[in-house]
Amino acid sequence: MSRISKAERQLQLQREELGDHLYANRVRVYPKTVHGPVRRFKWTVLVFCLAVYYLLPWLRWHRGANQPDQAVLLSLWHERFYFFNLEFWPQDIYYLTGLLIMAAVTLFLVTSLIGRVWCGYTCPQTVWTDLFMWVERQIEGDRNERMKRDAEPLSFDMVWRKVLKHAVWLGIAFWTGGAWIMYYVDAPTVTVEFWTATASKEVYFFTLLFTATTYLLAGWAREQVCTYMCPWPRFQSAMLDEQTVTVTYQGWRGEPRTRGKRHEDVPAGDCVDCGACVTACPTGIDIRDGIQLECINCGLCIDACNHVMEKTGRPQWLITWDTLADQAAKAQGRQTTLRLLRPRTLIYVSALLLAAVVMTVALLTRSSIDLSVLHDRAPLFVRLPDGDLRNGYTVKIVNKTQQMALFELRTEGLNAASLAEPDEGLGPADRLGLMVKADSIGTFRVTAAGQPNRLVGGSQPIDFILRNTETAEQTVYRSQFMGPR
Repeated sequence: MSRISKAERQLQLQREELGDHLYANRVRVYPKTVHGPVRRFKWTVLVFCLAVYYLLPWLRWHRGANQPDQAVLLSLWHERFYFFNLEFWPQDIYYLTGLLIMAAVTLFLVTSLIGRVWCGYTCPQTVWTDLFMWVERQIEGDRNERMKRDAEPLSFDMVWRKVLKHAVWLGIAFWTGGAWIMYYVDAPTVTVEFWTATASKEVYFFTLLFTATTYLLAGWAREQVCTYMCPWPRFQSAMLDEQTVTVTYQGWRGEPRTRGKRHEDVPAGDCVDCGACVTACPTGIDIRDGIQLECINCGLCIDACNHVMEKTGRPQWLITWDTLADQAAKAQGRQTTLRLLRPRTLIYVSALLLAAVVMTVALLTRSSIDLSVLHDRAPLFVRLPDGDLRNGYTVKIVNKTQQMALFELRTEGLNAASLAEPDEGLGPADRLGLMVKADSIGTFRVTAAGQPNRLVGGSQPIDFILRNTETAEQTVYRSQFMGPR
């Protein structure tokens, strides 16, 4: 008969307990309140993140006449993204691509260095769940009180506490959804319109949508979002290595675990197997089992364990932030040094610096004008009585400045070229003067006529050169001039 491993035996017992059920019911987590430096740091980060989120839409930033004065605003109606002194147009979407690349590489770098600190401290799900759990503790009490009350039959005390808790949750969720809308519509304006029932139906819909999602995810789903809905825990295993600093139980020091009175002739570690680290964990795991999918690296188990170590007279930091390599060395009585620079981190730093340089150069050299030229579909060309060929184009000029500007448009690549703006009655000329309003797009109907040098396959390249007559800034758009094959 083959021998059965311990893991297989545990799996068999779990299957017997589940019976015919494919999935086990959720085991509700009741985190216990802890106090210490980690918890204080988490409160500081939480307050900072919430303050930025709720107050940033109300920050004003003067941009001039007829311009929005909200510091951060993604205006869908005006198709602009305002970020303090910067203004981005839809044509600048590549900046968003670069920003997302930098954010992803930064997350990879931070995770490879110090684990899932994003998940434990600054992730919106963590921040709002922490806030909701604080409200729950203030109304229903700490872990033992909540567990005892939930196990008892329905009573008036239970009902009013539950109703009050969910009412506060809904209030926080509502203000969260409303604050999110303020990033898309001017904050003071949309606030007045909302409460006077004059806001658009989109404002009410999305406020309700974000209120519902915040209430459900932070109030009900909680750790289930981190464990099952978020893809990042699955990715993190590719980012971590033996030199990554994570929340670590020092097994070489804590094992073997011993409860109660200790005897000199029986070996015992510092861990008293009290379970304080488990009850403090917001995802309900046992950090003594090692790095796990559910661990968000928040470090609250460190505060809980330090409190127990202090009461039992043993050295603190039985659970600490450390690397697997350092823990293995300490178990053998050796000392190691933290290796921040290693191939993985060097690749991330190089990619991040490259993306930052490219983004900086792109921002510094960003043009205040843009040009696009669209050739007419029909007719492709017209032969004039003098033998020249004429093509029609739709020219769009983007003026990103705050002043009305006069632009000069000319062409290169066509012999005896002449431009005309037939819609305005302007006759042929070697160049056109086109006026565009401030912070807007000007659309013009333009014809180009002349003798092509060489029509390969019925077309040849033609360059449209646009110049701002006041600033001398110019841009070029290459199009095609069509003719007979």
